[in-house]
Amino acid sequence: MASIPLQVTIPAVAAVAAYANARFLAYYDLELLRAIVPTVLGGAWKRYRDRVNLFYQLENLATTKSSENRVFLRFEDRAYTYAQAYDTVLRYANWLKDRRGVKRGDLVGLDFQNTDTFIFLVLATWAIGASPALLNYNLTGNPLIHCVNKSTARLVLVDPVVAGNVSEDVRSALGGVIFEVVTPALEQEMLAMDSVRPADELRSGFKDKDMAMLIYTSGTTGLPKAAIISWAKAATVANFTFRWLGTNVNDVYYTAMPLYHSTAMLLGFAHTLAAGATFAMSRKFSTSGFWNDVRKHNATIIQYVGETCRYLLSAPPIIDPVTGEDLDRKHRVRAAFGNGLRPDVWNRFKERFGIETIAEFYGATEGTFATWNKSRNDFSMGAVGRSGSLYNVIFTREVAIVEVDHETELPRRDPKTGFCTRAPRGEPGELLFRLPPGDINSRFQGYYGDEESTSKKVMRDVFSKGDAWFRTGDVLRWDNENRVYFSDRIGDTFRWKSENVSTAEVAQVVGLHPAVLECNVYGVQVPSHEGRAGCAAVVLKPSCLVQTSGEAARAPRPTDDTVKSLAEHVKRGLPKYALPLFLRVVPEGGLQATGTNKQQKHNLRSEGVDPARTGEDEVFWLRNGTYVKFGVADWKELNAGNVKL
Repeated sequence: MASIPLQVTIPAVAAVAAYANARFLAYYDLELLRAIVPTVLGGAWKRYRDRVNLFYQLENLATTKSSENRVFLRFEDRAYTYAQAYDTVLRYANWLKDRRGVKRGDLVGLDFQNTDTFIFLVLATWAIGASPALLNYNLTGNPLIHCVNKSTARLVLVDPVVAGNVSEDVRSALGGVIFEVVTPALEQEMLAMDSVRPADELRSGFKDKDMAMLIYTSGTTGLPKAAIISWAKAATVANFTFRWLGTNVNDVYYTAMPLYHSTAMLLGFAHTLAAGATFAMSRKFSTSGFWNDVRKHNATIIQYVGETCRYLLSAPPIIDPVTGEDLDRKHRVRAAFGNGLRPDVWNRFKERFGIETIAEFYGATEGTFATWNKSRNDFSMGAVGRSGSLYNVIFTREVAIVEVDHETELPRRDPKTGFCTRAPRGEPGELLFRLPPGDINSRFQGYYGDEESTSKKVMRDVFSKGDAWFRTGDVLRWDNENRVYFSDRIGDTFRWKSENVSTAEVAQVVGLHPAVLECNVYGVQVPSHEGRAGCAAVVLKPSCLVQTSGEAARAPRPTDDTVKSLAEHVKRGLPKYALPLFLRVVPEGGLQATGTNKQQKHNLRSEGVDPARTGEDEVFWLRNGTYVKFGVADWKELNAGNVKL
């Protein structure tokens, strides 16, 4: 056989390799495997050594010469090295154990905004084999009573800033619980304790599935549920994400998201601890203060959730008062990491602020799997996950996207076989994660003290008799290029004109209109019509609004050109059945969101478009090619059945 010249062979091989790499995303498989393999092996090593408790990671970094003097924590004007933080944690731990009688296995409620004290107390509970219950500091009254009750905590430590939320009604309803405000004087008492290391016996014997902490769901349509975060989940999330994102010891990870939520606690704090990097935080999110904090702490990675990036994008540029320089791109940030960044904001955010990489993920606090997308170009813009052909072998075994019956809000079952059907590639369906049918608790620990809610998240007999899957309650689609996109939350998708309408996809189109700062899309019931009609609640740019004399200050009206342009825009971008037939104009700050900047639809949906229930907000409806004012007389016509939408 004749030999092929080397100068021909090398380019040919390179070309084939490049094609294979692009076609099968081999490099992306490699990145995922580089993160997965050492995470799995490291977890096994920690189990073998009886070191699953994350306290040991802090101890290792604080007692190793190469890392003990590295800055671990930055908050406001304070900074702590790993050694300093470890010393403080030991003192707090001994105070909990000796002065407050906290024992191994106990739960301690922490009702805090983001502070250095909060971090030290979380680590201190782990140091003595206890677990923190991370309470949403915005809660008051019955929701707070409910969350403390669910945790079974007998001691709740409270940030002085939110102490007013713990009313006498709350205290009297929880008579057996001690609420203690962590004042500066009490902190001095903690710091006066000896920095003696609690014995290993307090932390030994914990298994992967044992509880590391309680984190509560948002409770947007009901009372929050207490999700059990196991040691395995906390460690796996932390170790995988730092390797996948490429976080190193020189990075400064900054978050303004609340640490009572899994995104900031696991993918922020625990991630940084696992990497041995620096964790910087602000007390809470502020649009005007965000970038100043980023620059102050020299952050290299920033965290976002939900509408965070949209809020930052809608803010005016920060101008240096001395030099007049636009500071939008004056920072060290190389990556923005989080979930919920909408496609209509994605590139605008990258371009304005000069962010090279968007690292988007999809996951649930109580979930058992996640999807990941590290994006530097337009190919995976807007995707919540992507993979190569090799990783798909794992993905298709552990994950399923199944067809949904939106009437019952359940996965659709074949009437003949009784089993579910996988949605075709590119079509939306509910995302399910596989569970070991004989030992569900090893992967999904459920909700603390709530077997009913736990059982509702588990589906049996999905594809075969006896199998078990975790229901995410979210609709996603997986396209032919191995990209995964979030479509909607089940219950948010609505049916109109015999078609299923994704609120997320409609919001993406509406949000691309230059007049729209923020939008929230939902379905509303209208008289004499089946299904739900689309409604978009929008915040518009001030320049697109008019304020006439005598009108309420909270009732700005969009210009005629704006509503006409919006109508033309949605008609170009959406099929007829998906058009938002109603438009609700709300003032800036008028759209409700959770503490993690995720939009809430429940109140908007229940208020609908009845003028008696929409307050001072202006409501419009789509008539004759534009949006026109919708009022009481129009509502009466709808009720009388005189209008066909």
